[in-house]
Amino acid sequence: MTKTPHIGTKGRTLCCAALAIAGVVPLLSGCSSGDDGGVTINLYNAPQQNLQQIVDRCNKEADGAYDIKLHTLPRGADGQREQMVRRLAAEDSGMDVLGLDVTWTAELASAKWIRPWPKDKAAEATEGVLEGPLQTAMYEDELYAAPYNSNVQLLWYRSDLVPEAPTTWSELIDVAEKLKSEDKPHYFEVTGAQYEGLVVWFNSMVESAGGKLLNEDGDKVELGPEAVKALETMRDFAKSAAANPSLPNTQEDPARLAVESGASFGEANWPFVYPAMQGSGAKFAKDFKWAPYPGIDGPGKSPLGGANFAVSSYSEHPDEAFDATLCLRDPQSQLTAAVKDGLPPTIESVYDSTDTVEVTDPEGKTSQVGMADAYPMRDAIKDAIKNAAVRPVTPVYQNVSTVTSKILSPPGSIDPETTEQRLREQIADALESKGVLP
Repeated sequence: MTKTPHIGTKGRTLCCAALAIAGVVPLLSGCSSGDDGGVTINLYNAPQQNLQQIVDRCNKEADGAYDIKLHTLPRGADGQREQMVRRLAAEDSGMDVLGLDVTWTAELASAKWIRPWPKDKAAEATEGVLEGPLQTAMYEDELYAAPYNSNVQLLWYRSDLVPEAPTTWSELIDVAEKLKSEDKPHYFEVTGAQYEGLVVWFNSMVESAGGKLLNEDGDKVELGPEAVKALETMRDFAKSAAANPSLPNTQEDPARLAVESGASFGEANWPFVYPAMQGSGAKFAKDFKWAPYPGIDGPGKSPLGGANFAVSSYSEHPDEAFDATLCLRDPQSQLTAAVKDGLPPTIESVYDSTDTVEVTDPEGKTSQVGMADAYPMRDAIKDAIKNAAVRPVTPVYQNVSTVTSKILSPPGSIDPETTEQRLREQIADALESKGVLP
C-alpha cells in the first residue's frame, strides 16, 4: 500500500553512503539523519505536557538506532486533523509517527495514508491491550495503529449533596428535582453543544439502550427503536430540572467549571475533572466522587476516547518508525502518561502496576507516584473501558458526526420519532459523502 519502496536500515545506510559520494545526499530527505548520524523519526502529536520525557527515554533506549523528534500539533482536534490530512494528501515524507484521535484510524487507513502493522510488531503492539481501545486501532480486520492511551467518561458527583450516586438518567432527574425543591445546586452537566461531544453522548445513549448507530461494517444505518428510546431520554433530560440552561453550549471544560464553581452537583465527563477539582480549592473537593456512567433501564455504556499512534505511508524510515512507536506506547510510557498527564492506559496490566514515576510539584518538591496515588478511581475506569461504547468505525466518521450533531442540537428540540427518521436519512447520505462538508 505504500508509495515508498521499502529499504531496510542497513540498505539505506549503504545507499546514502553511495549517494554521499556522488554528492546528492542533501537533496534526499530519505537519507536524513540526526546530529549523531542516526535516523530522525518525526513524531506529530497533540499537546501533552510530559510527552518529551517519554520521547527522551525511548531515544536513550534506541541507543543511536533512531532519534525521535517531537512536533506538537494544534490543541484543537479539528486543527490537528486538518494539518495531518493536508500533509498526507500532499504525500509529505516529513511525518513518520502520527498521534491520532481514535476516530481517525479508519479514515486514514482507508485513504492508504497510514501503514498496516507488520505481523511480528503487531503482536507486541497489541499484547495486553483492552478490547475497546484495540477496536479503535483496527480497520477491515487489520491493525493500523498502536493504542497509546484510552479515555472514558464516568458520572462525577458531590457526595455532600448526593450521598448515593444515581444509576440511570431517570434517577438522575429525580435527584435534580429533589435538590431543586430544597433550593440546592441541582444542575447536572452534559456535553450538549453542537460538536463531537454531543455525538459522543448520543452514541452512548443508543448503546445503553441496546442499539447501534451503524452496522458492524460501518456502512449502513441501524438506529431504530433503541435510538428512539435514547432520544426520548435525552429530550426528557434537556427539559428537566437537571439541565443547566447553558446545556446547548456546554463542552467538557465549561461542564467542569460549573461543578467546581458550586453551580452544579455533578457531571458526565472524562477523568481529567478529578485532579482539576482537587487543585481547584473548592471546599467540597474532598466530597467529589465517581460512579459508573448512568444508563437508561440499567447500567450505562460509557463514551470511549483516547489516542493511537500510526506510521505514515510516506515515512522513509518505516522500520525505525514502527520500533519507535513500540517504545512510545509500551507499559513504562503509558505509566508515565497516566501518572504525569492523567491519560488512562490501554494496557490492562498498567492499572495494577506498583511501579512509580518521579513527579515534581509546583513548589519544586519531588516524590515517587504510582497508579494507586494518581488514579484512586483506576478500577472504575478500567471496568468502564471494558464496557464502553466505541464510536462507529467508518472512513467517513467526520461526515456522520457533522450531521448527527447538527440534527441533535439543541437537545431540548428533539422530537424522538421525527428526529430518528431525520438521522436515518441524513446519516445514510453522509455515509456516501452526500451533502456534507467533512
